[in-house]
Amino acid sequence: METIKQFELSKEYLESLRQGIEAENLEFIRESLDGVNVADVAAILDELSLDESIYVLRILPGQLAADILIELDDTTLFKVLKEMEEEEISSFIELMDSDDGADILNLLPEKEREDVISHFKDQIKSDQILELLRYEEDTAGGIMAKEYIRANKNWNVVQTINEIRRQAENVEKIYSIYVVNNRQQLLGRVSLKKIVLAAEDTRIEDIYDDEVVSVPTHMDQEHVAEIMRKYDLESVPVVNTKNKLVGRITVDDILDVIREEADEDIQAMSGISDTVDEYDSVIKLTKARLPWLMIGIVGGLLGAGFIGFFEEGLSKVTALAFFIPLITATGGNVGIQSSSLVVQSLANKSAFDDSLWTRFVKGLIVAIINGLILATFVFGVVVLFYHTEVAFALVVSIALFSVVLLSSFMGTFTPIVLDRFGINPALASGPFITTANDLIGLAVYFLVAMSLLNI
Repeated sequence: METIKQFELSKEYLESLRQGIEAENLEFIRESLDGVNVADVAAILDELSLDESIYVLRILPGQLAADILIELDDTTLFKVLKEMEEEEISSFIELMDSDDGADILNLLPEKEREDVISHFKDQIKSDQILELLRYEEDTAGGIMAKEYIRANKNWNVVQTINEIRRQAENVEKIYSIYVVNNRQQLLGRVSLKKIVLAAEDTRIEDIYDDEVVSVPTHMDQEHVAEIMRKYDLESVPVVNTKNKLVGRITVDDILDVIREEADEDIQAMSGISDTVDEYDSVIKLTKARLPWLMIGIVGGLLGAGFIGFFEEGLSKVTALAFFIPLITATGGNVGIQSSSLVVQSLANKSAFDDSLWTRFVKGLIVAIINGLILATFVFGVVVLFYHTEVAFALVVSIALFSVVLLSSFMGTFTPIVLDRFGINPALASGPFITTANDLIGLAVYFLVAMSLLNI
Protein backbone atom coordinates (compact mmCIF):
# COMPACT_ATOMS: atom_id res chain seq x y z
CA MET A 1 0.00 0.00 0.00
CA GLU A 2 1.42 3.38 -1.04
CA THR A 3 1.72 5.88 1.78
CA ILE A 4 1.43 9.65 1.43
CA LYS A 5 4.50 11.49 2.56
CA GLN A 6 3.87 13.71 5.58
CA PHE A 7 5.02 17.11 4.39
CA GLU A 8 5.86 20.34 6.17
CA LEU A 9 6.73 23.36 4.07
CA SER A 10 9.86 25.14 5.31
CA LYS A 11 12.06 27.98 4.11
CA GLU A 12 14.97 25.56 3.80
CA TYR A 13 13.00 23.24 1.51
CA LEU A 14 11.77 26.12 -0.64
CA GLU A 15 15.31 27.42 -1.01
CA SER A 16 16.65 24.00 -2.01
CA LEU A 17 13.77 23.56 -4.48
CA ARG A 18 14.48 26.95 -6.04
CA GLN A 19 18.11 26.01 -6.40
CA GLY A 20 17.10 22.74 -8.05
CA ILE A 21 14.85 24.63 -10.48
CA GLU A 22 17.57 27.13 -11.29
CA ALA A 23 20.03 24.27 -11.94
CA GLU A 24 17.30 22.37 -13.88
CA ASN A 25 17.95 19.36 -11.64
CA LEU A 26 14.97 17.29 -12.80
CA GLU A 27 15.89 14.24 -10.73
CA PHE A 28 16.07 16.20 -7.47
CA ILE A 29 12.78 18.03 -8.11
CA ARG A 30 10.89 14.84 -8.93
CA GLU A 31 12.33 12.92 -6.00
CA SER A 32 11.61 15.72 -3.52
CA LEU A 33 7.97 15.83 -4.63
CA ASP A 34 7.53 12.06 -4.95
CA GLY A 35 4.78 10.85 -2.61
CA VAL A 36 3.78 14.37 -1.54
CA ASN A 37 0.02 14.95 -1.60
CA VAL A 38 -1.09 17.07 -4.55
CA ALA A 39 -2.64 19.63 -2.18
CA ASP A 40 0.77 20.08 -0.54
CA VAL A 41 2.45 20.41 -3.94
CA ALA A 42 -0.11 23.10 -4.84
CA ALA A 43 0.78 24.94 -1.61
CA ILE A 44 4.46 24.76 -2.60
CA LEU A 45 3.74 26.23 -6.05
CA ASP A 46 1.83 29.09 -4.41
CA GLU A 47 5.13 30.06 -2.74
CA LEU A 48 7.19 29.90 -5.94
CA SER A 49 7.37 32.47 -8.70
CA LEU A 50 5.13 32.02 -11.73
CA ASP A 51 7.99 30.84 -13.96
CA GLU A 52 9.17 28.38 -11.29
CA SER A 53 5.66 26.97 -10.84
CA ILE A 54 5.17 26.42 -14.56
CA TYR A 55 8.59 24.78 -14.85
CA VAL A 56 7.73 22.29 -12.09
CA LEU A 57 4.36 21.47 -13.66
CA ARG A 58 5.94 20.80 -17.04
CA ILE A 59 8.54 18.33 -15.77
CA LEU A 60 6.11 16.29 -13.66
CA PRO A 61 4.08 13.36 -15.07
CA GLY A 62 1.00 14.64 -16.89
CA GLN A 63 -1.62 13.12 -14.58
CA LEU A 64 0.16 14.43 -11.49
CA ALA A 65 0.46 17.91 -12.98
CA ALA A 66 -3.25 17.89 -13.89
CA ASP A 67 -4.18 16.88 -10.33
CA ILE A 68 -2.00 19.69 -8.96
CA LEU A 69 -3.63 22.26 -11.25
CA ILE A 70 -7.03 21.35 -9.79
CA GLU A 71 -5.72 22.07 -6.27
CA LEU A 72 -4.23 25.49 -7.06
CA ASP A 73 -6.09 28.51 -5.73
CA ASP A 74 -7.88 30.50 -8.44
CA THR A 75 -5.40 33.37 -8.38
CA THR A 76 -2.36 31.17 -9.02
CA LEU A 77 -4.26 28.94 -11.47
CA PHE A 78 -5.37 31.91 -13.55
CA LYS A 79 -1.81 33.22 -13.80
CA VAL A 80 -0.47 29.80 -14.74
CA LEU A 81 -3.09 29.30 -17.46
CA LYS A 82 -2.29 32.70 -18.97
CA GLU A 83 1.31 31.57 -19.55
CA MET A 84 0.43 28.22 -21.11
CA GLU A 85 -0.34 27.44 -24.73
CA GLU A 86 -3.87 26.33 -25.57
CA GLU A 87 -2.69 22.88 -26.64
CA GLU A 88 -0.87 22.40 -23.34
CA ILE A 89 -3.95 23.40 -21.34
CA SER A 90 -6.02 21.01 -23.44
CA SER A 91 -3.70 18.09 -22.70
CA PHE A 92 -4.02 18.71 -18.95
CA ILE A 93 -7.82 19.07 -19.06
CA GLU A 94 -8.18 15.73 -20.86
CA LEU A 95 -6.56 14.08 -17.83
CA MET A 96 -9.10 15.60 -15.40
CA ASP A 97 -12.64 14.66 -14.46
CA SER A 98 -15.12 16.46 -16.68
CA ASP A 99 -16.36 18.81 -13.94
CA ASP A 100 -12.82 19.93 -13.06
CA GLY A 101 -12.02 20.45 -16.74
CA ALA A 102 -15.14 22.57 -17.17
CA ASP A 103 -14.19 24.66 -14.12
CA ILE A 104 -10.76 25.36 -15.63
CA LEU A 105 -12.28 26.33 -18.97
CA ASN A 106 -14.69 28.71 -17.23
CA LEU A 107 -11.70 30.68 -15.95
CA LEU A 108 -10.57 31.43 -19.50
CA PRO A 109 -11.83 34.15 -21.85
CA GLU A 110 -14.32 32.83 -24.43
CA LYS A 111 -11.91 32.99 -27.41
CA GLU A 112 -9.13 31.17 -25.57
CA ARG A 113 -11.67 28.64 -24.27
CA GLU A 114 -12.71 27.78 -27.81
CA ASP A 115 -9.06 27.40 -28.86
CA VAL A 116 -8.43 24.97 -25.99
CA ILE A 117 -11.50 22.90 -26.91
CA SER A 118 -10.35 22.73 -30.53
CA HIS A 119 -7.20 20.88 -29.38
CA PHE A 120 -9.10 18.09 -27.57
CA LYS A 121 -8.16 14.65 -28.90
CA ASP A 122 -10.51 12.62 -26.69
CA GLN A 123 -13.92 13.06 -28.35
CA ILE A 124 -15.83 11.57 -25.41
CA LYS A 125 -14.15 13.90 -22.92
CA SER A 126 -14.72 16.82 -25.26
CA ASP A 127 -18.45 16.05 -25.55
CA GLN A 128 -18.77 15.69 -21.77
CA ILE A 129 -17.11 19.02 -21.04
CA LEU A 130 -19.05 20.84 -23.78
CA GLU A 131 -22.28 19.53 -22.24
CA LEU A 132 -21.28 20.81 -18.81
CA LEU A 133 -20.44 24.25 -20.21
CA ARG A 134 -24.08 24.61 -21.30
CA TYR A 135 -25.23 24.83 -17.70
CA GLU A 136 -25.00 27.83 -15.40
CA GLU A 137 -21.93 27.54 -13.16
CA ASP A 138 -23.91 27.76 -9.92
CA THR A 139 -26.41 25.01 -10.76
CA ALA A 140 -26.34 21.25 -10.26
CA GLY A 141 -25.59 20.81 -13.96
CA GLY A 142 -22.68 23.23 -13.70
CA ILE A 143 -20.95 21.37 -10.84
CA MET A 144 -21.78 17.77 -11.72
CA ALA A 145 -19.31 15.28 -13.20
CA LYS A 146 -20.08 13.05 -16.16
CA GLU A 147 -18.04 10.19 -14.71
CA TYR A 148 -20.26 7.75 -12.82
CA ILE A 149 -21.20 4.04 -12.74
CA ARG A 150 -24.61 2.95 -14.01
CA ALA A 151 -26.25 -0.44 -14.50
CA ASN A 152 -29.27 -1.41 -16.54
CA LYS A 153 -32.05 -3.00 -14.52
CA ASN A 154 -32.17 -5.94 -16.98
CA TRP A 155 -28.53 -6.91 -16.47
CA ASN A 156 -27.57 -9.85 -14.29
CA VAL A 157 -24.79 -9.69 -11.71
CA VAL A 158 -22.08 -11.01 -14.10
CA GLN A 159 -22.92 -8.41 -16.74
CA THR A 160 -22.99 -5.68 -14.11
CA ILE A 161 -19.59 -6.59 -12.65
CA ASN A 162 -18.05 -6.56 -16.13
CA GLU A 163 -19.58 -3.16 -16.84
CA ILE A 164 -18.37 -1.82 -13.50
CA ARG A 165 -14.83 -2.88 -14.38
CA ARG A 166 -15.10 -1.15 -17.75
CA GLN A 167 -16.74 2.06 -16.54
CA ALA A 168 -14.58 2.34 -13.41
CA GLU A 169 -11.52 3.13 -15.56
CA ASN A 170 -12.77 6.71 -15.79
CA VAL A 171 -14.23 7.00 -12.29
CA GLU A 172 -11.85 7.83 -9.46
CA LYS A 173 -14.23 7.12 -6.56
CA ILE A 174 -17.22 4.77 -6.64
CA TYR A 175 -19.87 5.83 -4.13
CA SER A 176 -22.96 4.29 -5.75
CA ILE A 177 -24.07 2.30 -8.77
CA TYR A 178 -27.10 3.95 -10.31
CA VAL A 179 -29.77 1.79 -11.91
CA VAL A 180 -31.43 2.94 -15.14
CA ASN A 181 -33.92 1.56 -17.67
CA ASN A 182 -33.40 1.29 -21.42
CA ARG A 183 -34.16 5.00 -21.82
CA GLN A 184 -31.39 5.83 -19.31
CA GLN A 185 -33.96 7.11 -16.80
CA LEU A 186 -32.91 6.87 -13.16
CA LEU A 187 -34.72 4.13 -11.23
CA GLY A 188 -32.62 3.76 -8.09
CA ARG A 189 -29.27 2.61 -6.77
CA VAL A 190 -27.61 -0.66 -5.81
CA SER A 191 -24.68 -1.22 -3.47
CA LEU A 192 -21.53 -3.11 -4.35
CA LYS A 193 -22.19 -5.36 -1.35
CA LYS A 194 -25.52 -6.55 -2.78
CA ILE A 195 -23.94 -7.21 -6.16
CA VAL A 196 -21.04 -9.20 -4.71
CA LEU A 197 -23.27 -11.29 -2.44
CA ALA A 198 -25.95 -12.02 -5.04
CA ALA A 199 -25.98 -15.09 -7.27
CA GLU A 200 -24.48 -14.67 -10.73
CA ASP A 201 -27.81 -14.94 -12.54
CA THR A 202 -29.60 -12.48 -10.24
CA ARG A 203 -31.06 -9.55 -12.14
CA ILE A 204 -30.37 -6.01 -10.95
CA GLU A 205 -34.08 -5.15 -10.92
CA ASP A 206 -34.51 -7.74 -8.14
CA ILE A 207 -31.91 -6.23 -5.78
CA TYR A 208 -31.80 -2.47 -6.38
CA ASP A 209 -33.22 0.12 -4.01
CA ASP A 210 -35.75 2.42 -5.68
CA GLU A 211 -35.53 5.03 -2.90
CA VAL A 212 -32.91 7.41 -4.25
CA VAL A 213 -32.46 11.15 -3.76
CA SER A 214 -31.69 12.97 -7.01
CA VAL A 215 -31.46 16.61 -8.07
CA PRO A 216 -32.42 18.31 -11.37
CA THR A 217 -29.78 19.99 -13.51
CA HIS A 218 -31.27 23.46 -12.92
CA MET A 219 -31.21 23.29 -9.10
CA ASP A 220 -29.11 25.96 -7.40
CA GLN A 221 -25.82 24.59 -6.04
CA GLU A 222 -26.57 25.93 -2.57
CA HIS A 223 -29.80 23.92 -2.47
CA VAL A 224 -27.88 20.84 -3.63
CA ALA A 225 -25.43 21.32 -0.76
CA GLU A 226 -28.32 21.55 1.69
CA ILE A 227 -29.86 18.31 0.36
CA MET A 228 -26.56 16.43 0.65
CA ARG A 229 -26.05 17.75 4.17
CA LYS A 230 -29.62 16.90 5.21
CA TYR A 231 -29.49 13.31 3.94
CA ASP A 232 -25.77 12.79 4.71
CA LEU A 233 -24.97 11.83 1.10
CA GLU A 234 -21.50 11.20 -0.31
CA SER A 235 -22.82 11.63 -3.84
CA VAL A 236 -26.10 12.52 -5.50
CA PRO A 237 -27.27 11.71 -9.06
CA VAL A 238 -28.30 14.53 -11.40
CA VAL A 239 -31.23 14.11 -13.79
CA ASN A 240 -32.72 16.21 -16.59
CA THR A 241 -36.37 17.17 -17.06
CA LYS A 242 -37.12 13.66 -18.41
CA ASN A 243 -35.50 12.02 -15.36
CA LYS A 244 -32.62 10.82 -17.53
CA LEU A 245 -29.41 10.29 -15.56
CA VAL A 246 -26.85 12.85 -16.81
CA GLY A 247 -24.23 13.07 -14.04
CA ARG A 248 -23.41 12.97 -10.36
CA ILE A 249 -22.22 15.41 -7.70
CA THR A 250 -19.77 14.20 -5.09
CA VAL A 251 -19.03 15.47 -1.62
CA ASP A 252 -15.75 17.11 -2.69
CA ASP A 253 -17.68 19.22 -5.22
CA ILE A 254 -20.05 20.30 -2.45
CA LEU A 255 -17.17 21.30 -0.17
CA ASP A 256 -16.04 23.66 -2.93
CA VAL A 257 -19.58 25.06 -3.13
CA ILE A 258 -19.71 25.64 0.62
CA ARG A 259 -16.38 27.47 0.48
CA GLU A 260 -17.56 29.62 -2.44
CA GLU A 261 -20.80 30.53 -0.66
CA ALA A 262 -18.87 31.40 2.50
CA ASP A 263 -16.55 33.63 0.48
CA GLU A 264 -19.55 35.38 -1.08
CA ASP A 265 -21.13 35.95 2.33
CA ILE A 266 -17.88 37.30 3.76
CA GLN A 267 -17.56 39.69 0.83
CA ALA A 268 -21.18 40.77 1.23
CA MET A 269 -20.70 41.32 4.97
CA SER A 270 -17.59 43.36 4.16
CA GLY A 271 -19.53 45.57 1.78
CA ILE A 272 -18.34 44.12 -1.54
CA SER A 273 -21.27 44.02 -3.95
CA ASP A 274 -19.94 41.48 -6.45
CA THR A 275 -17.95 38.25 -6.39
CA VAL A 276 -14.38 39.29 -7.09
CA ASP A 277 -10.93 37.81 -6.78
CA GLU A 278 -7.51 39.29 -6.29
CA TYR A 279 -6.59 38.86 -9.96
CA ASP A 280 -9.61 40.82 -11.27
CA SER A 281 -9.05 44.16 -12.96
CA VAL A 282 -8.77 47.42 -11.04
CA ILE A 283 -12.04 48.62 -12.59
CA LYS A 284 -13.95 45.49 -11.50
CA LEU A 285 -12.50 45.62 -7.98
CA THR A 286 -13.39 49.31 -7.70
CA LYS A 287 -16.96 48.75 -8.93
CA ALA A 288 -17.41 45.91 -6.44
CA ARG A 289 -16.29 47.96 -3.43
CA LEU A 290 -17.47 51.47 -4.25
CA PRO A 291 -21.29 51.20 -3.93
CA TRP A 292 -21.32 50.25 -0.24
CA LEU A 293 -18.51 52.68 0.54
CA MET A 294 -20.70 55.39 -0.99
CA ILE A 295 -23.61 54.26 1.17
CA GLY A 296 -21.34 54.54 4.20
CA ILE A 297 -20.30 58.04 3.13
CA VAL A 298 -23.92 59.10 2.61
CA GLY A 299 -24.79 57.67 6.01
CA GLY A 300 -21.90 59.57 7.58
CA LEU A 301 -23.02 62.81 5.94
CA LEU A 302 -26.58 62.26 7.16
CA GLY A 303 -25.19 61.59 10.63
CA ALA A 304 -23.26 64.84 10.48
CA GLY A 305 -26.52 66.53 9.45
CA PHE A 306 -28.27 65.07 12.50
CA ILE A 307 -25.56 66.43 14.77
CA GLY A 308 -25.72 69.80 13.02
CA PHE A 309 -29.49 69.91 13.46
CA PHE A 310 -29.02 69.51 17.23
CA GLU A 311 -26.11 71.95 17.35
CA GLU A 312 -27.97 74.30 19.67
CA GLY A 313 -28.68 71.51 22.12
CA LEU A 314 -25.07 70.39 22.02
CA SER A 315 -23.89 73.91 22.76
CA LYS A 316 -26.07 73.92 25.89
CA VAL A 317 -25.12 70.42 27.05
CA THR A 318 -21.70 69.73 25.58
CA ALA A 319 -21.46 66.45 27.49
CA LEU A 320 -23.95 64.99 25.01
CA ALA A 321 -21.16 64.81 22.43
CA PHE A 322 -19.07 62.58 24.70
CA PHE A 323 -21.52 59.68 24.40
CA ILE A 324 -22.25 59.78 20.66
CA PRO A 325 -19.61 57.06 19.93
CA LEU A 326 -21.10 54.89 22.71
CA ILE A 327 -24.60 55.07 21.22
CA THR A 328 -23.58 54.47 17.59
CA ALA A 329 -21.10 51.68 18.40
CA THR A 330 -23.60 49.82 20.59
CA GLY A 331 -26.31 50.07 17.95
CA GLY A 332 -23.94 48.76 15.29
CA ASN A 333 -22.76 45.85 17.45
CA VAL A 334 -26.28 44.79 18.44
CA GLY A 335 -27.47 44.98 14.84
CA ILE A 336 -24.58 42.90 13.52
CA GLN A 337 -25.03 40.30 16.29
CA SER A 338 -28.74 39.94 15.52
CA SER A 339 -28.34 39.87 11.75
CA SER A 340 -25.46 37.38 11.90
CA LEU A 341 -27.62 34.89 13.83
CA VAL A 342 -30.45 35.24 11.33
CA VAL A 343 -28.10 34.95 8.34
CA GLN A 344 -26.68 31.76 9.86
CA SER A 345 -30.19 30.38 10.32
CA LEU A 346 -31.09 31.25 6.73
CA ALA A 347 -27.92 29.54 5.50
CA ASN A 348 -28.95 26.40 7.40
CA LYS A 349 -32.51 26.69 6.08
CA SER A 350 -33.80 26.90 9.64
CA ALA A 351 -34.77 30.55 9.80
CA PHE A 352 -38.46 29.69 9.46
CA ASP A 353 -38.56 26.56 11.61
CA ASP A 354 -40.27 28.87 14.10
CA SER A 355 -42.86 31.40 13.01
CA LEU A 356 -41.83 35.00 12.46
CA TRP A 357 -43.84 35.97 15.51
CA THR A 358 -42.02 33.43 17.71
CA ARG A 359 -38.64 34.64 16.45
CA PHE A 360 -39.64 38.26 16.99
CA VAL A 361 -40.77 37.64 20.58
CA LYS A 362 -37.61 35.69 21.38
CA GLY A 363 -35.41 38.42 19.89
CA LEU A 364 -37.38 41.11 21.73
CA ILE A 365 -36.95 39.38 25.10
CA VAL A 366 -33.19 38.99 24.54
CA ALA A 367 -32.93 42.65 23.49
CA ILE A 368 -34.89 43.83 26.55
CA ILE A 369 -32.68 41.85 28.94
CA ASN A 370 -29.46 43.01 27.27
CA GLY A 371 -30.75 46.57 26.99
CA LEU A 372 -31.69 46.76 30.69
CA ILE A 373 -28.33 45.39 31.82
CA LEU A 374 -26.35 47.73 29.55
CA ALA A 375 -28.49 50.77 30.37
CA THR A 376 -28.20 50.15 34.12
CA PHE A 377 -24.44 49.70 33.86
CA VAL A 378 -24.01 52.90 31.81
CA PHE A 379 -26.32 54.86 34.16
CA GLY A 380 -24.17 53.92 37.15
CA VAL A 381 -20.90 54.73 35.37
CA VAL A 382 -22.13 58.11 34.12
CA VAL A 383 -23.38 59.14 37.57
CA LEU A 384 -20.36 57.87 39.52
CA PHE A 385 -17.46 58.69 37.22
CA TYR A 386 -18.66 61.56 35.07
CA HIS A 387 -20.29 63.44 37.98
CA THR A 388 -23.30 64.48 35.93
CA GLU A 389 -26.89 65.04 36.96
CA VAL A 390 -29.20 62.08 37.25
CA ALA A 391 -31.36 63.49 34.43
CA PHE A 392 -28.41 63.45 32.04
CA ALA A 393 -27.49 59.89 33.02
CA LEU A 394 -31.12 58.92 32.35
CA VAL A 395 -30.89 60.42 28.85
CA VAL A 396 -27.85 58.29 28.01
CA SER A 397 -29.23 55.07 29.53
CA ILE A 398 -32.75 55.44 28.07
CA ALA A 399 -31.30 56.26 24.64
CA LEU A 400 -28.99 53.25 24.90
CA PHE A 401 -31.87 50.95 25.89
CA SER A 402 -33.99 52.22 22.96
CA VAL A 403 -31.12 51.82 20.50
CA VAL A 404 -30.55 48.22 21.62
CA LEU A 405 -34.22 47.38 20.99
CA LEU A 406 -34.39 49.12 17.60
CA SER A 407 -31.04 47.74 16.41
CA SER A 408 -32.07 44.23 17.42
CA PHE A 409 -35.30 44.64 15.44
CA MET A 410 -33.39 45.92 12.39
CA GLY A 411 -30.81 43.15 12.64
CA THR A 412 -33.49 40.46 12.88
CA PHE A 413 -35.86 41.52 10.15
CA THR A 414 -33.57 43.08 7.54
CA PRO A 415 -31.93 39.74 6.53
CA ILE A 416 -35.35 38.04 6.39
CA VAL A 417 -36.77 40.77 4.14
CA LEU A 418 -33.69 40.71 1.89
CA ASP A 419 -33.93 36.91 1.62
CA ARG A 420 -37.61 37.11 0.71
CA PHE A 421 -36.71 39.45 -2.19
CA GLY A 422 -33.92 37.17 -3.40
CA ILE A 423 -31.08 39.42 -2.17
CA ASN A 424 -28.12 37.91 -0.33
CA PRO A 425 -29.10 38.34 3.37
CA ALA A 426 -25.40 38.57 4.34
CA LEU A 427 -25.58 42.17 3.09
CA ALA A 428 -27.54 42.91 6.25
CA SER A 429 -24.49 42.07 8.38
CA GLY A 430 -22.31 44.66 6.68
CA PRO A 431 -22.45 48.39 5.96
CA PHE A 432 -26.24 48.40 5.54
CA ILE A 433 -26.95 47.56 9.18
CA THR A 434 -24.04 49.62 10.50
CA THR A 435 -25.04 52.76 8.60
CA ALA A 436 -28.76 52.42 9.35
CA ASN A 437 -28.18 51.85 13.06
CA ASP A 438 -25.79 54.80 13.31
CA LEU A 439 -28.54 57.08 11.99
CA ILE A 440 -31.20 55.49 14.20
CA GLY A 441 -28.95 55.76 17.25
CA LEU A 442 -28.20 59.43 16.71
CA ALA A 443 -31.86 60.27 16.10
CA VAL A 444 -33.03 58.42 19.22
CA TYR A 445 -30.25 59.89 21.36
CA PHE A 446 -31.01 63.50 20.50
CA LEU A 447 -34.78 63.06 20.66
CA VAL A 448 -34.51 61.61 24.17
CA ALA A 449 -32.18 64.46 25.13
CA MET A 450 -34.63 67.07 23.80
CA SER A 451 -37.50 65.48 25.69
CA LEU A 452 -35.83 65.04 29.09
CA LEU A 453 -33.46 68.01 29.17
CA ASN A 454 -35.77 70.51 27.47
CA ILE A 455 -33.13 71.71 24.98
